[in-house]
Amino acid sequence: MNQVYLGIDVGSVSTKFAVVDVDGGLVDSLYLRTDGQPIRAIQQGLETIEQRMDPLSVIDGVGATGSARRLAGVLSGADVIRNEITAHSVAALRFVPDVRTIIEIGGQDSKLIIVRDGVVTDFAMNTVCAAGTGSFLDHQASRLGVPISEFGSMALSAKHPVRIAGRCGVFAESDMIHKQQAGYATEDIVAGLCEALVRNYLNNVARGKRIEGPVVFQGGVAANLGIRAAFERSLEQPVIVPQRYEVMGAIGAAYLAQETTHLRSATAFRGFQISQANCRTTAFDCQGCPNLCEVVEVRLEGEVLARWGDRCGKWSHGELANGAM
Repeated sequence: MNQVYLGIDVGSVSTKFAVVDVDGGLVDSLYLRTDGQPIRAIQQGLETIEQRMDPLSVIDGVGATGSARRLAGVLSGADVIRNEITAHSVAALRFVPDVRTIIEIGGQDSKLIIVRDGVVTDFAMNTVCAAGTGSFLDHQASRLGVPISEFGSMALSAKHPVRIAGRCGVFAESDMIHKQQAGYATEDIVAGLCEALVRNYLNNVARGKRIEGPVVFQGGVAANLGIRAAFERSLEQPVIVPQRYEVMGAIGAAYLAQETTHLRSATAFRGFQISQANCRTTAFDCQGCPNLCEVVEVRLEGEVLARWGDRCGKWSHGELANGAM
């Protein structure tokens, strides 16, 4: 049997899967829309991965990451659950061992990871403004009547990019509409928007950080040639986009699973039958003290798998976590 490792990255906009072999090679990957239903996306992804997997391969470890990493980890029986900073840096270091700066822009958030001598030394994330993220770009492309797949190439064709305020998503959209009404060419507006969003990223997410090359750009927005070119102009250096830029978090999670299960006798993976199981998430307010913590409860075929959200551990630890009320 061939041992492989599965990585699951569940975000607010997309859910990604990656399967790697014992040598670290990418065997398969999958990119799905979360559509506000992470459980369904996880199950759909597991079903697809199982159908495409070599019958002689066996999952020897599972890693989970992303904003819904805890949910993904509980449902799949992940051997390791790590944040996106860790997963993305692990993947980037495999593909570009001497990377010193990682730019990651996904559907709803942006990250900057500083790496020195193969170790993450600093990082930053967007906190309030979502300008420049994938969902924002999707919305603006729709407003301009430009397919998102053509957004980047259109930006590269611009002759005179217009200046667009990029301090926040609201200002950028308002200024873009103003430029449309003034009669500017669509490609110049698109290019100006790319420039504005990169300025916003560098002035907010990367503020106070020293960006040194090699620079790796990953996440869904790395597909946008206009954004990539704007980064290269602003940073005055090449920006490397990995071949599987959109699933780097899942790839990193798979590598972490391989590292973790190397020290264990067996994986905790629940199996692909989870894709057909009845999984449900609910929440309730604990009345045990004035904190009134909202406790999240995950059930599989009616049985409680996990609870979290309480500050004191009353529900997330001990017998109560295993289903005793």
